[in-house]
Amino acid sequence: MEQIVTPEDIPADIREEYEELLLGSVDVLPEGELLHQLVRARTEDRPLRVKLGVDPTAPDIHLGHTVVLRKLAQFQKFGHTAVLIIGDYTSKVGDPSGRSKSRPRLSDDQITANASTYVEQAAKVLDMDRAELTYNGNWLAPLRMDEVLTLSATVTVARMLERDDFSRRYLANEPISMLEFMYPLLQGYDSVAVRADVELGGTDQKFNLLMGRPIMEAYGLVPQSILTVPLLVGTDGEQKMSKSYGNYIGVCDPPEEMFGKVMSIPDVLMVDYWSLLTGAAKREVDEVEHRLQEGAYHPAEAKRDLAEKLVTLYYSAEAARDARAHFDRVFKEKDKPAEIPETALPAEAVVEGRVWLPRLLTSTGLASSNGEARRLIEQGGVRVDDVTVQDAKAEMAPEALRGVVVQVGKRKFLRIR
Repeated sequence: MEQIVTPEDIPADIREEYEELLLGSVDVLPEGELLHQLVRARTEDRPLRVKLGVDPTAPDIHLGHTVVLRKLAQFQKFGHTAVLIIGDYTSKVGDPSGRSKSRPRLSDDQITANASTYVEQAAKVLDMDRAELTYNGNWLAPLRMDEVLTLSATVTVARMLERDDFSRRYLANEPISMLEFMYPLLQGYDSVAVRADVELGGTDQKFNLLMGRPIMEAYGLVPQSILTVPLLVGTDGEQKMSKSYGNYIGVCDPPEEMFGKVMSIPDVLMVDYWSLLTGAAKREVDEVEHRLQEGAYHPAEAKRDLAEKLVTLYYSAEAARDARAHFDRVFKEKDKPAEIPETALPAEAVVEGRVWLPRLLTSTGLASSNGEARRLIEQGGVRVDDVTVQDAKAEMAPEALRGVVVQVGKRKFLRIR
């Protein structure tokens, strides 16, 4: 394939398109090929065919599934063709990615029921009127044995055993069925069937996505490039989002439930959620991260804004406002007195544009001295807008404290104007 020599060869708008597509991506392989494809698509006036295959192994999808759907929607935004393949046939085989044992096979009735709800929920992210929706049973089910043998001959057993989960199981003398070996081949054949230019998937799909390249070459086609996205960490802050781990946020969760679940995520995940789930531009994500780091954006308020943004995406702005009000009514104001005293931020609490929390407690009379304030903080007795603060060195920007309720112990409350 012809290579692009210098950045000057690339129109500015294509560079911007490429940079936006990279936002939230992990692998873009082979290096530089997607950029070349974007230029070629412009030159030939032919949109790229961007493939995403999903196996309907469950009836509902969660926000983790939407990460790759949003990436596909980004390609749609730039005028490319979204090819959504429902793996009704590959679901019968079962994707072994990341598995230490074979996945149980689903019945035809389960697959049909799951597929119908998956498409309906995917429409919350994709423009299905402009997407190409198809089922891989259309081309996999009719394959004759000689065609299956031809497909099998495109890949060696040694290549299959390069895959991490297969190699681990092989070395541990654990069984690997031939059926599992077939899965990457069938996924690669999907790319042949739809003539994919680009294939998307999670990082756990990297082996399967790369497998499509030699298979396409074996069938005389230009091999696809691949783009992977990260696996979204769930509300527990540790495991990938999954129903089996109980750490998921469903796209069909009621607005109030969705809002509450987003509020339960660890602060450290906020920027990732903003970047991967909201469709926000890079400059907006960077601004959120900068304000959080500078202390100008209180984490509790940032999380409320994030939750409101996500509920708006899947329901409406009105539903999101109601969910926020419900959360504040039930949780934020819980155990607080009906009337909370207010005060302006004392001038002496601000030094060089920053507010040191112990100094704030002392200057507002919530603590008798900086020493007592530090002890209260270290003992977990101080909350700022319902978030327990245990770092006695904590500093915040003055604007991040506007409207915030500071609580010391069980009975002392003060709202900063």
